[in-house]
Amino acid sequence: MKGIRIRPEKRGLEAVLFDLEAEIMEFVWGQEDARVSVQDVVDELSRDRDVAYTTVLTTVRRLFDKGLLARTKDGKRYLYLARMSRREFHEELARVLMRSLPPAGRAAAFATLVDEAAQEDDQALARLEAMVRKRRKEKRDE
Repeated sequence: MKGIRIRPEKRGLEAVLFDLEAEIMEFVWGQEDARVSVQDVVDELSRDRDVAYTTVLTTVRRLFDKGLLARTKDGKRYLYLARMSRREFHEELARVLMRSLPPAGRAAAFATLVDEAAQEDDQALARLEAMVRKRRKEKRDE
């Protein structure tokens, strides 16, 4: 993933993608491995608002350049497909974020993760503990 930045004032995908990029990715992910054209995206987005074909084309190309979409030639047009699932995107985003932090930032991120899990509910903290135990076992078995 190239060109990813965090916008803390936003929620969900919009925190790391521009709003139109996030809408397009949600549409593409919803197509379950079906390839989509720019016109397919325009048709979908036009249900809720006016959107120019050229704006969507530019945004889809930007998503391709960022490595989020793959494309194949279909006559004179391209068909697009997500390079990774929504879950894989979130996992990669977490990796990129963690790798971008200095050691003190990583320590703060770990502490914040534990605090957030503890505030969510007891099951969240238990899931976190189970993940740590599982990963430790995997590392021992390597």
